[in-house]
Amino acid sequence: MKVKKNRKTADRSGSTFDSFLDDEGIREEVEAVAIKRVLAWQLAQAMQEQQKTKKAMARQLRTSRSQLDRLLDPQNVTVTIATITRAAHALGKRVIIRVEDARMKRS
Repeated sequence: MKVKKNRKTADRSGSTFDSFLDDEGIREEVEAVAIKRVLAWQLAQAMQEQQKTKKAMARQLRTSRSQLDRLLDPQNVTVTIATITRAAHALGKRVIIRVEDARMKRS
């Protein structure tokens, strides 16, 4: 049986997930991926509801299927707002972006 040596670990009891992300220096990256995951999911859902294939969607956007795959990839945060907006518009949707005070309490 291995015995762990005394290592100092940060006491995170009582800390929030946001403060943990801040401490790790990854909050912005995590938030960007979370936002992109939601957007990609919403676009994919709209495509499925409208029975629109990737090929048809790419043709409508005048782009390649691989570019559409990047748009729908939840991990790819390099897609521009303009591209997301064009895709939403092609599906009869619109993108609403709101900036809030970071100090607001979440319910």
